[in-house]
Amino acid sequence: MTVLSLDGVTVGYGPTPVLREIDLAIERGEIVGVVGKNGVGKTTLMKTVIGLLEPTSGSITYDGRDVTGLAADDRARSGIGYIPQGRDIFPDLTVEQNLRMGEHVNADGAVTRYEEVYDLFPVLEERAGQDGGTLSGGQQQMLAIGRALVGDPDLLLLDEPSEGVQPSIVDQISEDMRAINDELGTTVLFVEQNLGVIQEMADRCYAMERGTIVDELTSEEIADEDAIASHLAI
Repeated sequence: MTVLSLDGVTVGYGPTPVLREIDLAIERGEIVGVVGKNGVGKTTLMKTVIGLLEPTSGSITYDGRDVTGLAADDRARSGIGYIPQGRDIFPDLTVEQNLRMGEHVNADGAVTRYEEVYDLFPVLEERAGQDGGTLSGGQQQMLAIGRALVGDPDLLLLDEPSEGVQPSIVDQISEDMRAINDELGTTVLFVEQNLGVIQEMADRCYAMERGTIVDELTSEEIADEDAIASHLAI
């Protein structure tokens, strides 16, 4: 079943289009990557999916419902979790308070995932009373993922999870996202430039250039470093 689809989506800042005629579809249970060099529109795509930017044309369907005109908070309540580039945790709130904010995701759901979050990220339970802003970059990324996961989202949007995170923690986060997908059945759409993360996480990838999708890469192509390198800033 298709959980998310974009059909001919064009988005711009003012009169200048940043995304042009984007078509993509994500099936339930997949982990799908979006790859491309800096400035091709990857983050704009994620902001459009969550509802922070409105298309000038085209449509977005989530879980069989047209959500093109739906506000970001309404999309979150319907089951879309969003971890933005830079994480955007609340630095002056404790870890526990940050996690509680995640209950607004999938607000109609009957399940919260605190136990699963603490199992995945034990450091968050250990530091539940510590202010979020005092955590390391990797721990803040774990907190941002945990916050989005608490509300048991059906779809998780993850923008540049490796940015500003040390390599050992990046590897752990990649493994954890696979576990979230396998154990909770959460569908994941993520943006990334780190080849190792892409190869570790993605079932398949869309490649972007200049605001358009130019290729779709299978799992076999993702495993081939030469096949994917031309789409990355490496």
